[in-house]
Amino acid sequence: MKHFEANFDGLVGPTHNYAGLSFGNVASLSNAALASNPKAAAKQGLQKAKALADMGMVQGMLAPQERPDLYTLRRIGFSGSDANVIQQAAKEAPMLLNACCSASSMWTANAATVSPSADTRDGKLHFTPANLVDKLHRSIEPLTTGRILTATFNDPHYFHHHSHLPEHNSFGDEGAANHTRLCKEYGHAGVELFVYGQEATNPSAPKPQKYPARQTLEASMAVARLHQLEEDNCVFIQQNPDVIDQGVFHNDVIAVGNQNVLFYHEQAFLNTQHKIDEIKRKLDTDLYFIEVPTAKVSINDAVKSYLFNTQIITLPSGEMVIVAPTDCQENPAVFAYLNELLTLNTPIKQVLYFDVKQSMQNGGGPACLRLRVAMNDMEVAAVNQHTLMNEGLFGRLNTWVDKHYRDRLTTQDLADPQLIIESRTALDELTQIMKLGSVYQFQR
Repeated sequence: MKHFEANFDGLVGPTHNYAGLSFGNVASLSNAALASNPKAAAKQGLQKAKALADMGMVQGMLAPQERPDLYTLRRIGFSGSDANVIQQAAKEAPMLLNACCSASSMWTANAATVSPSADTRDGKLHFTPANLVDKLHRSIEPLTTGRILTATFNDPHYFHHHSHLPEHNSFGDEGAANHTRLCKEYGHAGVELFVYGQEATNPSAPKPQKYPARQTLEASMAVARLHQLEEDNCVFIQQNPDVIDQGVFHNDVIAVGNQNVLFYHEQAFLNTQHKIDEIKRKLDTDLYFIEVPTAKVSINDAVKSYLFNTQIITLPSGEMVIVAPTDCQENPAVFAYLNELLTLNTPIKQVLYFDVKQSMQNGGGPACLRLRVAMNDMEVAAVNQHTLMNEGLFGRLNTWVDKHYRDRLTTQDLADPQLIIESRTALDELTQIMKLGSVYQFQR
């Protein structure tokens, strides 16, 4: 049996815009009110996904959310025709309209937490959609995310889908952006690292003071229970509250892991050495802990360039590669560090740079755009094959984007009732291309 780590990237939705909705995300706030280019954003994401597929990686795509979300707008009191709902919201509560038009589901690292069958007691792949309760614009995603995941990983013999956690701050859950997995080989039992920002039920525990800690220990432990993980398969690590207050809103902005490599900033965690010792006790293999010192890369440079929001992948050849945004090339300190990294005695032998600036300006790099799923060949065969990247799907999705997407969108354009028609027409066609069935509310 062969084993892989598949990447399922979020397809950027037709309403991709810069509304600055994510308090605590420096890039999101600093680029608020810029005009976006949904067509370019979707094509940049598709190009990255296709490039990884061409390298021999198992690469899939996950459909975006339905936006504008008229159902949420109606729940909060706007009424009449669809056009009336949009126009009322634009006039009376423009920030709520912006939230209901967000295309943030493109960052599928937040879609769910995934535990592979090698780790779970029932031998199935487990998925728990993130509840994303900290941000209004993301808290409206989980139900549709669950339907999309179920339509993508659609064989119950292999895949176990859970409901999202209770919608309360005690169980704030941001998905795989605060989760990584270390292992010897993808098919071997590994150690899953759950990184949290605070203990919600312990008021005396450390927590950030300026920005919210979006992931709680309580949520991470609940997901571990749902996924039938043993204690020896889990390590719970607290993110350093000081770096959260510097704009490190998720762990994947300050650390990333792959197989036997953990790549992290020296300020990433609390009690770092103690937790590294725990990982070593629980995972009996040669491990590489690559700690980036502040003296070489500041927190500010790490956040601006998204050095740690890179993907570390293992190619079919066995070579480990970093997939980085071109912003890392453009930052002198970060570019110098990455060049130095390639001279060190680690499994990472190459850095590949991709232009994902439309995503970066909204606060998400290459690692945000993908959900990692460690799988064996039988599980890959059980996936909805119409969601897996190949020449045919790449061509169909690019044609679909050209047909339906605008090349310029401002927050003022979100009040255009025509955007509802454009978006629903596009998504209805997408579900046919990817054979997803009726995953959207307007189709049900």
